[in-house]
Amino acid sequence: MIRLIKYIVAPVLLVFLISGCDDYLDINEDPNNPTTAPIEGLMINSTFETARNTYRVGSVTSFFVQHLASPNAATGTDIHDAISYGTAWSQLYFNIGDLREIIEQAEEINAPYYSGPARIMKAYNLSLLVNMFGDVPYSQAFRTDNLQPGYDASSAVYEVILQNINQGIADLNAEESAAAPGGDDFIFGGDLDSWRKTGYALQARFLNHYSKLGSYNPQSVLTAVENAFSSTEDDFEMTFFASPNEAQNQWYRTAVLNAGLNLGGWLSDQIVDQLSGATNGVFDPRIDFITEEIDTAFGGGFVGTRNGAGRGADPEQGARCVLAVGSFYALSATQPLEMMTYAELRMIEAEAALASGNNSRAYSAYEAGIRAHMEKLGVDSDDIEAYWSDPLISVGAENLTVNNIMREKYVITFLNPETWNDARRFDYQYEGFRAPANSALGGEMIRLVRYPDSELQRNFSNVPDRSMLDRVFWDAN
Repeated sequence: MIRLIKYIVAPVLLVFLISGCDDYLDINEDPNNPTTAPIEGLMINSTFETARNTYRVGSVTSFFVQHLASPNAATGTDIHDAISYGTAWSQLYFNIGDLREIIEQAEEINAPYYSGPARIMKAYNLSLLVNMFGDVPYSQAFRTDNLQPGYDASSAVYEVILQNINQGIADLNAEESAAAPGGDDFIFGGDLDSWRKTGYALQARFLNHYSKLGSYNPQSVLTAVENAFSSTEDDFEMTFFASPNEAQNQWYRTAVLNAGLNLGGWLSDQIVDQLSGATNGVFDPRIDFITEEIDTAFGGGFVGTRNGAGRGADPEQGARCVLAVGSFYALSATQPLEMMTYAELRMIEAEAALASGNNSRAYSAYEAGIRAHMEKLGVDSDDIEAYWSDPLISVGAENLTVNNIMREKYVITFLNPETWNDARRFDYQYEGFRAPANSALGGEMIRLVRYPDSELQRNFSNVPDRSMLDRVFWDAN
C-alpha cells in the first residue's frame, strides 16, 4: 500500500541521513550531552533505515542473482570478487541498535504497540545481516565494554529472529499500550494490524528458508501464511520522499544517475532473456514495466548485459536494457520500495503446499502470485490472461514443480534481497543461469560475502575463517 506521510520536511530527514557513521563500533559518548533519543524519533529513523537497508543489501545481491549486471567488464560485485560491504554491515548494526533502544524504552513505559513493530523490524534487519554474512556478532555486539565481540552461529541468530517475530506479534496483540506509533511510523503510519500481518508474512518467509533442512515444516509455513497478507494493499513497503535526493527511492536515483551517464542499473541478460521469451519462448508482459526496448539504431528489442563481460564496444546509452526512469521500480522519487509483498507470500505458500503434498492449494497460490504481481505492476488484463494461458505457465496442478514456482518468484522479487536467499536454496538452478564471465570464484556461485574491512582490522581474532563459498546454516549442501 502506498502511504504518503506528507508532514515530514527535508530538514528533518537530513538530520537522520547525516547521523550515520562508518562502523557500529565507532561510538563516542559525550557525558555532557544526552545520549538517549525519544522513542518517536527512533521510530522515524528505524522505519526509514529499514527500507534503506533493503536497498543497500539489494543493490549488492541483485548482481549475484543476475537481475543487474555491470556495464563494465570484471567489476568487483558483478564477478563475485572479495569486496568489503562495510556500509551495509554498519548501517544494519546501527538500525538494529536503534530498534533495541525502542524496545527498551517501550518496555519501560509499557508501550507494546511500539515494541511490537520494533521487534519485527529488528528480526527483518537481522535477517538481512545474517543472510549476507553468515555468522555475525550478536550476543556481545551491543556491549559498550567489549569492542571485539565474539561471533554467533547463523543458526543461533535465526532463533533470535524467530523469537522476535513471535514476541512482536504478541506485543501487537496486547489489550492496551501507554503509547502507540502514528506519523512517526513511515511504513504503516501506526496501523497495528498491518504490522501484525507483516510479522506473520516474515515468519512464513523465514520458516521457508529451512526448506533444505530436515527440520523444515511446511505446515508451520502455511499456518503463518494464513495469518499474513490478504492482498497487495498489505504489502510491507515504504513510500519515499520528493526531496532531498538522499530521501528519494534509491532505485529511482540509480535510474536518474544512469540517464545522466553515471552508469548503473543495467539489467542482466539472465532476467531480460527470461522476460523477453528468449529463454523459454514465453513473452512476459512485465518486461515493459521493468525496462524499455533498446534504440532502433541498435536493432530494437530487449538486450541485457552478460554478467562480468560488460557492454563491450556498445555505447553508454541506447544499446542495452536498463532500469529506466518511469519504469515501475524507478517510477518516481516517492515510489514505494518493497520489502515483502503479497505476491511473494503466495509463492511461499505454493512452495510449502507443494512440499506438503497439496498440489491443488499450491497451484492456486502459484496463479494468485503471478496475477497479483502483474496487476500491481499495471499489466493489462488481456496480457495477464495471455501469459497465464500459455501451457508453459499454466501447467496444471499435477504438473507443478518447484522450478515453475522459482521461475516466477525470480521475477516477483526483482531487486529484492530475498531473491539471493531463493537462489541459494534453489542452488542457482534457474534456466539458462551461468556463472559470470571473469568469475573471481572459478565459476562457482557465491554463497556469502566476505566480512568487511572494519572487522578484519579491528576484530580479526574473532572473525570466522571461511570463504565466500561457505554457507549460511540453512543453505545445506
